Amino acid sequence: MDTDRIRNVANRIRTYHDQGHQLCVVLSAMGHTTDGLVAMATELNPHPARREMDMLLSTGEQVSIALMAMTLEAMQVPAISFTGGQVGIVTDGNFSEARIEKINVDVIQKNMQAGKVCIVAGFQGIDT
Repeated sequence: MDTDRIRNVANRIRTYHDQGHQLCVVLSAMGHTTDGLVAMATELNPHPARREMDMLLSTGEQVSIALMAMTLEAMQVPAISFTGGQVGIVTDGNFSEARIEKINVDVIQKNMQAGKVCIVAGFQGIDT
């Protein structure tokens, strides 16, 4: 993890926020986080279930969104992080290759209208 890179992205977000833009930022896992998780999983189980791999890999995004929200708050920019499920990203049930079927934008819109930057985890959703 590189805190300087996080601050750099946060500064770019702050610039847009300070210009009056309502923002919803989607983040992925940092750097080689995903590669490290895949390597660890396949060392422990050469053929892990696709569902469990999705569960594992989604953790990288959760780290990114929480750290970004914390960084923005430290910069006096109101921010809130969300997992895909928390903002109602609904996908099909095709693990490892899911497609988005719909997004409930109510939570995002409510928080953006309150002046917060919404930080959403990429690679995440929930199925019915």
